[in-house]
Amino acid sequence: MAAAEKIKALLQSYGDEDDNRFYTTAMQIAAAEAKQGHTKLAEELKHLIDKIKTKRKVDSVSKTRILPVNEAQRELKDLLEVFRPHIKTKDMVLTKEVSEAIKRILSEQRKFDQLLQHNLQPRRKLMLVGPPGCGKTMTAKALAGDLEIPLFIIRLDGLISRYMGESIAKLKLIFDSMYQHRAVYLFDEFDSIGSNRSYGNDVGEIKRVLNSFLMNIEKDESNSLLIAATNIPEALDKALFRRFDDIIQYPLPSDKEIAELIKVQLKGYSLTKGKTINALAKEAVGLSFADISNACKDAIKEMIVNNSDKVSSATLHKFIQNKKTQF
Repeated sequence: MAAAEKIKALLQSYGDEDDNRFYTTAMQIAAAEAKQGHTKLAEELKHLIDKIKTKRKVDSVSKTRILPVNEAQRELKDLLEVFRPHIKTKDMVLTKEVSEAIKRILSEQRKFDQLLQHNLQPRRKLMLVGPPGCGKTMTAKALAGDLEIPLFIIRLDGLISRYMGESIAKLKLIFDSMYQHRAVYLFDEFDSIGSNRSYGNDVGEIKRVLNSFLMNIEKDESNSLLIAATNIPEALDKALFRRFDDIIQYPLPSDKEIAELIKVQLKGYSLTKGKTINALAKEAVGLSFADISNACKDAIKEMIVNNSDKVSSATLHKFIQNKKTQF
């Protein structure tokens, strides 16, 4: 190809936004210069091409379109529930270990472009493990809120089909969406599809879905966050764990964390004399964050119903005990 033709092809590929043809033509020009003995110019051109490639990759991450809620519902209405959370991680009461893990994830996400320039990926494939009501789903909401992106909760009842191959096609649609629309994608109760493949009672279609999930998550290089949450990690297939960047354990709260949660829940209300918050917190050890939050809300509702001006510590004690006797 003559030099003039190469220049025209270069400009045409730029106008067509055809990156592959643009890079190929540019490399041909560099190779032609090298053949003519212009080695310094050829090396400069190659260096410039590599620099442009890196920048375009970073820009494509930064400009990924955020999916409008109505579009998500049209394209994936049977697979995703779409939320725009307003909660932030600062609104949550978390253990020190969980809080540090979440801060690290957010810090890396906010430095996404800089990490890519060093060929590094931020943490974004997360497994959250712990008893019900300990903050796994709320963490997914808070990450979406902090990053100002949507939360997509995968509907597993819509994912699993009785027709062979249909579930795998649906799963691929979800992973394709991760590339097209930056969001937090939450697979809640993940053990329903991630169960150990050696279990004899497993359904064939679910095994195929798990195999497909393993392949898709291995290949996934999108800029969305993928979160799998489970209450029973011992039931999960062992091959899953190495596919995640972080596995975060959510234990039941300590009395110190319970006391902090009660203070947050009763913010703006006064507590009657009687049992102190610290004493109530010690009584509530063994309950989840959700149980304690609900006990506080029940005590506030009773205050309103009884036209009281303070939350009764005796009433809160009663609701805490009620929660404990439910198990």
